[in-house]
Amino acid sequence: MSRTLKYDIPGTDWRRSMADAYEFGVHSLFAPEWEPPFPLVVEIGFGRGEFLLELAAKHPELAFLGVEVSWKRVLKMARKVARAELENVRLLAGKGEAVLGDCVPEGSVHTVWINFSDPWPKAAHAHRRLFQPEFVRQAAVALEPGGLLRVATDDRVYAEQIDEVLNGEPLLENVYAPEPWVREVPGRIMTSYERDWREDGRDMHFFDYARVTT
Repeated sequence: MSRTLKYDIPGTDWRRSMADAYEFGVHSLFAPEWEPPFPLVVEIGFGRGEFLLELAAKHPELAFLGVEVSWKRVLKMARKVARAELENVRLLAGKGEAVLGDCVPEGSVHTVWINFSDPWPKAAHAHRRLFQPEFVRQAAVALEPGGLLRVATDDRVYAEQIDEVLNGEPLLENVYAPEPWVREVPGRIMTSYERDWREDGRDMHFFDYARVTT
Protein backbone atom coordinates (compact mmCIF):
# COMPACT_ATOMS: atom_id res chain seq x y z
CA MET A 1 0.00 0.00 0.00
CA SER A 2 1.43 3.38 -1.01
CA ARG A 3 1.94 6.17 1.49
CA THR A 4 -0.12 9.34 1.37
CA LEU A 5 2.02 12.30 0.39
CA LYS A 6 2.00 14.91 3.13
CA TYR A 7 1.79 18.49 1.93
CA ASP A 8 1.99 20.34 5.23
CA ILE A 9 5.34 21.85 6.19
CA PRO A 10 6.08 21.57 9.96
CA GLY A 11 7.83 24.92 10.13
CA THR A 12 9.22 27.43 7.64
CA ASP A 13 8.83 26.42 4.00
CA TRP A 14 12.17 27.15 2.29
CA ARG A 15 11.04 26.14 -1.21
CA ARG A 16 11.46 28.82 -3.84
CA SER A 17 10.25 29.19 -7.42
CA MET A 18 12.24 28.81 -10.62
CA ALA A 19 10.46 31.93 -11.89
CA ASP A 20 12.11 33.99 -9.13
CA ALA A 21 15.44 32.29 -9.75
CA TYR A 22 15.26 33.20 -13.45
CA GLU A 23 14.20 36.79 -12.83
CA PHE A 24 16.29 37.74 -9.81
CA GLY A 25 19.05 35.11 -9.60
CA VAL A 26 19.57 32.38 -7.03
CA HIS A 27 21.20 34.62 -4.43
CA SER A 28 17.94 36.55 -4.11
CA LEU A 29 16.22 33.36 -2.93
CA PHE A 30 18.01 33.75 0.42
CA ALA A 31 16.68 37.26 1.10
CA PRO A 32 16.04 38.83 3.52
CA GLU A 33 17.84 36.42 5.87
CA TRP A 34 21.09 36.55 3.90
CA GLU A 35 22.67 39.68 2.47
CA PRO A 36 25.08 39.23 -0.47
CA PRO A 37 27.86 38.56 -0.91
CA PHE A 38 27.79 35.20 0.85
CA PRO A 39 29.33 31.78 0.07
CA LEU A 40 26.86 29.69 -1.91
CA VAL A 41 26.92 25.89 -2.14
CA VAL A 42 24.73 24.14 -4.73
CA GLU A 43 23.76 20.47 -4.74
CA ILE A 44 22.31 19.23 -8.02
CA GLY A 45 20.00 16.24 -7.55
CA PHE A 46 19.83 15.91 -3.76
CA GLY A 47 17.69 12.75 -3.88
CA ARG A 48 16.61 11.72 -0.38
CA GLY A 49 18.37 14.80 0.98
CA GLU A 50 20.40 13.38 3.86
CA PHE A 51 23.71 14.62 2.39
CA LEU A 52 22.46 18.20 2.06
CA LEU A 53 20.85 18.17 5.50
CA GLU A 54 24.02 17.02 7.26
CA LEU A 55 26.28 19.36 5.30
CA ALA A 56 24.07 22.38 5.98
CA ALA A 57 23.84 21.54 9.68
CA LYS A 58 27.64 21.31 9.92
CA HIS A 59 28.19 24.61 8.10
CA PRO A 60 25.70 27.28 9.21
CA GLU A 61 28.08 29.93 7.81
CA LEU A 62 27.35 28.72 4.25
CA ALA A 63 24.18 29.12 2.17
CA PHE A 64 22.96 25.90 0.53
CA LEU A 65 20.77 25.62 -2.55
CA GLY A 66 19.30 22.19 -3.25
CA VAL A 67 18.11 21.53 -6.80
CA GLU A 68 16.02 18.49 -7.68
CA VAL A 69 13.93 17.80 -10.77
CA SER A 70 11.28 15.87 -8.80
CA TRP A 71 8.81 18.21 -7.08
CA LYS A 72 7.75 15.37 -4.76
CA ARG A 73 11.32 15.02 -3.53
CA VAL A 74 11.50 18.78 -3.10
CA LEU A 75 8.31 18.69 -1.04
CA LYS A 76 9.62 15.87 1.14
CA MET A 77 12.93 17.68 1.55
CA ALA A 78 11.12 20.88 2.56
CA ARG A 79 9.51 18.96 5.40
CA LYS A 80 12.90 17.61 6.53
CA VAL A 81 14.53 21.05 6.39
CA ALA A 82 11.68 22.55 8.42
CA ARG A 83 11.93 19.83 11.08
CA ALA A 84 15.70 20.35 11.28
CA GLU A 85 15.12 24.11 11.69
CA LEU A 86 17.79 24.93 9.13
CA GLU A 87 17.72 28.52 7.95
CA ASN A 88 20.62 28.28 5.49
CA VAL A 89 18.89 26.02 2.93
CA ARG A 90 16.71 26.93 -0.05
CA LEU A 91 15.10 24.42 -2.42
CA LEU A 92 14.26 24.53 -6.12
CA ALA A 93 12.30 22.09 -8.26
CA GLY A 94 14.08 22.27 -11.59
CA LYS A 95 16.94 21.08 -13.76
CA GLY A 96 20.53 21.67 -12.75
CA GLU A 97 21.39 22.79 -16.26
CA ALA A 98 18.78 25.54 -16.11
CA VAL A 99 19.86 26.74 -12.67
CA LEU A 100 23.59 26.89 -13.42
CA GLY A 101 23.12 28.11 -16.97
CA ASP A 102 20.49 30.81 -16.47
CA CYS A 103 20.14 31.70 -12.79
CA VAL A 104 23.67 31.89 -11.37
CA PRO A 105 26.01 34.87 -11.93
CA GLU A 106 29.44 34.00 -13.23
CA GLY A 107 32.02 33.30 -10.54
CA SER A 108 29.54 33.33 -7.65
CA VAL A 109 29.38 29.72 -6.38
CA HIS A 110 31.68 28.31 -3.70
CA THR A 111 31.01 24.60 -4.37
CA VAL A 112 28.84 22.49 -6.68
CA TRP A 113 28.04 18.97 -5.44
CA ILE A 114 26.71 16.24 -7.74
CA ASN A 115 26.28 12.89 -6.04
CA PHE A 116 25.47 9.76 -8.02
CA SER A 117 23.53 11.27 -10.89
CA ASP A 118 21.70 8.73 -13.07
CA PRO A 119 24.29 6.93 -15.25
CA TRP A 120 21.71 5.97 -17.91
CA PRO A 121 23.65 2.74 -18.58
CA LYS A 122 22.02 1.87 -21.92
CA ALA A 123 23.96 3.27 -24.88
CA ALA A 124 20.76 4.60 -26.45
CA HIS A 125 20.15 6.74 -23.34
CA ALA A 126 23.70 8.06 -22.91
CA HIS A 127 22.69 11.48 -24.25
CA ARG A 128 20.52 11.92 -21.14
CA ARG A 129 23.49 11.83 -18.78
CA LEU A 130 24.03 15.05 -16.88
CA PHE A 131 27.75 15.19 -17.60
CA GLN A 132 28.02 16.69 -21.05
CA PRO A 133 30.53 19.37 -22.13
CA GLU A 134 27.92 22.14 -22.10
CA PHE A 135 26.82 21.37 -18.54
CA VAL A 136 30.39 21.16 -17.24
CA ARG A 137 31.15 24.53 -18.85
CA GLN A 138 28.10 26.01 -17.08
CA ALA A 139 29.31 24.64 -13.75
CA ALA A 140 32.85 25.92 -14.34
CA VAL A 141 31.66 29.41 -15.24
CA ALA A 142 29.40 29.52 -12.16
CA LEU A 143 32.26 28.69 -9.79
CA GLU A 144 34.33 31.37 -8.11
CA PRO A 145 38.13 31.14 -8.67
CA GLY A 146 39.30 28.15 -6.67
CA GLY A 147 35.71 26.94 -6.21
CA LEU A 148 35.10 23.21 -6.41
CA LEU A 149 32.99 20.91 -8.56
CA ARG A 150 32.67 17.73 -6.46
CA VAL A 151 31.28 14.62 -8.12
CA ALA A 152 30.57 11.01 -7.14
CA THR A 153 29.47 7.97 -9.11
CA ASP A 154 29.41 4.22 -8.53
CA ASP A 155 29.30 3.41 -12.26
CA ARG A 156 32.70 2.76 -13.91
CA VAL A 157 31.54 3.50 -17.47
CA TYR A 158 29.97 6.77 -16.36
CA ALA A 159 33.10 7.59 -14.35
CA GLU A 160 35.18 7.30 -17.50
CA GLN A 161 32.83 9.65 -19.36
CA ILE A 162 32.88 12.12 -16.46
CA ASP A 163 36.67 11.99 -16.46
CA GLU A 164 36.79 12.70 -20.18
CA VAL A 165 34.37 15.61 -20.01
CA LEU A 166 35.94 17.21 -16.94
CA ASN A 167 39.43 16.87 -18.40
CA GLY A 168 38.23 18.61 -21.53
CA GLU A 169 37.10 21.75 -19.67
CA PRO A 170 39.96 24.31 -19.65
CA LEU A 171 38.41 26.32 -16.78
CA LEU A 172 38.79 23.36 -14.42
CA GLU A 173 41.79 21.53 -13.01
CA ASN A 174 41.85 18.09 -11.40
CA VAL A 175 42.64 18.27 -7.68
CA TYR A 176 43.65 14.60 -7.69
CA ALA A 177 45.90 14.69 -10.77
CA PRO A 178 47.55 12.62 -12.10
CA GLU A 179 44.85 10.21 -10.83
CA PRO A 180 41.53 10.65 -12.65
CA TRP A 181 39.55 10.04 -9.43
CA VAL A 182 39.94 8.58 -5.95
CA ARG A 183 38.11 5.72 -4.26
CA GLU A 184 37.79 7.37 -0.84
CA VAL A 185 37.59 10.93 0.50
CA PRO A 186 38.27 11.11 4.25
CA GLY A 187 35.46 12.79 6.18
CA ARG A 188 33.08 12.82 3.24
CA ILE A 189 29.39 12.47 4.17
CA MET A 190 27.94 9.20 2.89
CA THR A 191 24.54 9.16 1.17
CA SER A 192 22.05 6.37 1.80
CA TYR A 193 22.44 5.26 -1.82
CA GLU A 194 26.20 5.05 -1.34
CA ARG A 195 25.77 2.85 1.73
CA ASP A 196 23.52 0.50 -0.24
CA TRP A 197 25.93 0.30 -3.16
CA ARG A 198 28.97 -0.27 -0.96
CA GLU A 199 27.11 -3.19 0.63
CA ASP A 200 26.63 -4.54 -2.91
CA GLY A 201 30.39 -4.33 -3.45
CA ARG A 202 30.38 -1.48 -5.95
CA ASP A 203 33.44 0.74 -6.31
CA MET A 204 33.16 4.47 -5.69
CA HIS A 205 34.64 7.15 -7.95
CA PHE A 206 35.12 10.63 -6.46
CA PHE A 207 36.16 13.68 -8.49
CA ASP A 208 37.20 17.12 -7.28
CA TYR A 209 37.84 19.79 -9.90
CA ALA A 210 38.73 23.39 -9.06
CA ARG A 211 38.02 26.51 -11.09
CA VAL A 212 41.37 27.78 -12.33
CA THR A 213 42.56 31.00 -10.72
CA THR A 214 44.52 32.46 -13.66
